[in-house]
Amino acid sequence: MIYKAIANTLRIRIGTADYAIGSSLPGENALAKEFGVSRMTIRKAIALLVDWGLIFKKNGSGSFIIHKNVYADTKNLLGFFDAMKKFSGKIKSEVLLFRIQPATETIAAKLQIDKKDSVSYSRRVRFVNSMPLMVEDSYMPARLFKNMSVAHLEGSKFHYIEKECHIQIGGNYECMTPILADKTMAELLNIKEGTPILCISSLTYSQQHEFINYAIMYRNSSEYREEHYLQSSERPQHY
Repeated sequence: MIYKAIANTLRIRIGTADYAIGSSLPGENALAKEFGVSRMTIRKAIALLVDWGLIFKKNGSGSFIIHKNVYADTKNLLGFFDAMKKFSGKIKSEVLLFRIQPATETIAAKLQIDKKDSVSYSRRVRFVNSMPLMVEDSYMPARLFKNMSVAHLEGSKFHYIEKECHIQIGGNYECMTPILADKTMAELLNIKEGTPILCISSLTYSQQHEFINYAIMYRNSSEYREEHYLQSSERPQHY
């Protein structure tokens, strides 16, 4: 439905630096003109954003942002496989679990799919030179990736999405949280229980603004460092 696509587009827009907590969205008339739809369609899209807890409506004043549930990543999106190519060493992905399962309420909300829909779930351990650097739990809409196999997951998932499924990736949002490794993560990453690691939730969307992958990654931060170059926009931002 078109109002859901508009809501997803606005959700992605809210997650960027162009919008700050407390700032307002453009009015219904402006959004209707931008998307070429009726005000009623825009109202339905706005209602979804309210339901998702991202904005609130104030009668006579407009819609205001109260929460960002994703955070903008850098412009150049690289998967783990591509990011590690610049290092000399053997890259390996070991697939521990791979199955089709019903989406939970949380996963359905993240991917913006129906709760009755199925997802492809996988757990991988990513190695460089036989050293485990990351554990990844991934959830992808099963209807979009019907031929996904363990062999695909042992390589580059982004390559599979773009080259085999012909779905162009539009961008990625990440939220990073430091945590202490529990017993399971400690064993998988070959570290001591209680070691500080980085937990990263990642939401990838296509150029059609459809969410295609939600992943939770656990990185061994003592062995894996990532550097980003962030370029400021041409116009100043107001907060």
